[in-house]
Amino acid sequence: MTTHADFTPSDRPRGPLAVVDVPCSGSGTGTGSGTGTGTGRGPASAPSRGRSPGQGLRAAWRAAHAPVAGVPRYARIAAYAIPFVVLPSGLWRLGLLFVDHSEADSGSLPGWLPLDLYVVILSAFSELLAFTAIGLVAAWGERVPRWIPLLGGRRIPVAAAGVPAALGALALTALWTAIGVVTQVAGTTVTGDPIPADFPSEVGGWTSLWFYVCYAPLVLWGPLLGVVTVAYWRRRRQMP
Repeated sequence: MTTHADFTPSDRPRGPLAVVDVPCSGSGTGTGSGTGTGTGRGPASAPSRGRSPGQGLRAAWRAAHAPVAGVPRYARIAAYAIPFVVLPSGLWRLGLLFVDHSEADSGSLPGWLPLDLYVVILSAFSELLAFTAIGLVAAWGERVPRWIPLLGGRRIPVAAAGVPAALGALALTALWTAIGVVTQVAGTTVTGDPIPADFPSEVGGWTSLWFYVCYAPLVLWGPLLGVVTVAYWRRRRQMP
């Protein structure tokens, strides 16, 4: 504690309300007015909290969907639309898991593959396949993601992504846009046989309406993928 003996006569306060600068023995300097600056290190700040799972998922979602520079707006819209074009048909198929069905509904499926498992696999595979269209406008369509062993960070050749996408666009256009529409109009299956009377499109009522609402968007899958593929090919060919 500092006493009056520590001051010289000229340093002592003059009057009861005089403010005196008192040297502090700590690592900082203070004034009698109550304000001051310290040179010593304050208490350690609290460590930053780790990223929550929700934040990690949102970051991963943005990284997977963020378009790279130079992507035309129409190509970005078409790429983002493709998963939503495929989604309704998958939801319709998954609805079959909650209705009674006989062994005849399995059709030509092998005996070791249950119909319910086939429906789940087909729906998930279709949606994942549709999601690959976003790679034609995102960074992971130009370079292999770094978390993939051995190939991570390598540049993807234009043909390695463009050729499969172009073939897929042609196949999907032929399957859904051409053959699918023609067979429905003609009332036949792909093999030329008449559509069974218990097929959802032939039952009538709300069942047929719901079937068409869910499956009609698939006619856009091939054309949309073709648009995105052409834009991808043009953009990548112009890159150094």
